[in-house]
Amino acid sequence: MSTCDDYTPGEMMSIAAARMLVGDSSCFVGIGLPSTAANLARRTHAPGLVLVYEAGAIGAKPSRLPMSIGDGILAETADSVISVPEVFNYWVQPGRIDVGFLGAAQIDRYANINTTVIGDDYDHPKVRLPGAGGAPEIAAGCGEVIVIVRQSARSFVERVDFVTSVGHGRGPGEREKLGLLGRGPQHVITDLGVLEPDPETAELVMTRLHPGVTAEQAQEATGWELAFAAELATSEAPTEDELRELRELQATA
Repeated sequence: MSTCDDYTPGEMMSIAAARMLVGDSSCFVGIGLPSTAANLARRTHAPGLVLVYEAGAIGAKPSRLPMSIGDGILAETADSVISVPEVFNYWVQPGRIDVGFLGAAQIDRYANINTTVIGDDYDHPKVRLPGAGGAPEIAAGCGEVIVIVRQSARSFVERVDFVTSVGHGRGPGEREKLGLLGRGPQHVITDLGVLEPDPETAELVMTRLHPGVTAEQAQEATGWELAFAAELATSEAPTEDELRELRELQATA
């Protein structure tokens, strides 16, 4: 397939995230950027992908981007609709979902996620964010987690102001100590590239840069001294088919 040079950093991010979803795996999808990427994957290379939404839709196949987890199109196109308690008690917490797909307001070097407050005073924060929703359980119980977030020094911080969803805690072995079933965040997809946890330190390492992005740009957009892979790869540019499908999908929002 031919690639295209006419795309935005946001489009590259969504397409790179979609490529992480493969085969007939089950994916617990958050609204926003995760939903865009997951639905793009199902429309392109992973038609067997089973999309699970928090309100109880299992195997949703929306023809447009849902406005919320309660959008009627999710139930109308789902293989099954179950209760919210069953989603978490039967599917998420016992580890029956392959991939959890989350966004973040802040993320730190160990992939801990904050979607609760900005500022060190919980009662009087600088900004009060939407909150946890089901993200803590998704981060704890899904087989692995993919995070999609725009990279900047405001969002990539040395230490999150509040740990809404545990990534790798403070380092190796933290998830096991907490009794968390899943492997935690294995890929963090940004508008600059892809980060993955180091197998020994659990610290996020930049393993891939998107076309035209430099290591210096990635470092400037990170609030800690960023580690880079010894063999730093470059993402494949979007194909014409990927861009067409993404733009058609976004036009439905």
